[in-house]
Amino acid sequence: MESDGQTALPPGLDLLWGRRERGRKGPKPGLTLEAIVEQAIAIADAEGLSAVSMARVAKDLGFTTMSLYRYVDNKDELLQLMWNASSSGAPEIEGDDWRSKLRSWAIGQWTMLEARRWILELPIVTPPAGPQALAWIEQAMAALDGTGLSDAESMGVVGLLSSYTLGEGRMAYDAAVAAERGGQSYDYAAVLRAVAEEHTYPSIHRVAWSGEIDDPEGSGEEESYLFGLEVILDGIAARIERAERSS
Repeated sequence: MESDGQTALPPGLDLLWGRRERGRKGPKPGLTLEAIVEQAIAIADAEGLSAVSMARVAKDLGFTTMSLYRYVDNKDELLQLMWNASSSGAPEIEGDDWRSKLRSWAIGQWTMLEARRWILELPIVTPPAGPQALAWIEQAMAALDGTGLSDAESMGVVGLLSSYTLGEGRMAYDAAVAAERGGQSYDYAAVLRAVAEEHTYPSIHRVAWSGEIDDPEGSGEEESYLFGLEVILDGIAARIERAERSS
């Protein structure tokens, strides 16, 4: 806890919520924290996260690297600010009920990750509690109002959907990066047919030879994601139904 009774926020979040003075070493005319973050994101969008550095951002903005340190302590902090700002590109969710709204919310996150793959490289060392990140989470929480779930359950549901989307997105990203680098891609069904003997793994053997999971070109990533999303939504629906019965 801070001496004034406020909870100490992680680096980056303290800037976003005005808990730390911006430009405390003397602001540089014409330079702002927002401009720094926007330029860092522009670089990442165009060239990937590896191209982002304090020196590169400063150069593109026409300032010295030391000028940036008046606003941001280090690159790690800049990355956290980029993570929060990336939520600003998320679309408004659509739908007439909680299920369609949550589906729209999750697909919106998936679409955002496809457009900005560098997000999947960001180290997640602070909670998603910046203003823009909270605005995105609020949409999903609001979709669950009136469902009978407790506030804690609703927050858990939102976290589950986000974790699932991030996990699926990261696997798709890793596969894409490997392909771009000339790595060998493998058809999972073909691998299973080679190693899953029928008498030891009868269920796996059956699905491997059924043809239902054949996907040699990796074209089924989105379909796989949507299938898992519907399974999760089915589980949420069952929990909401139990909550309605108990009330």
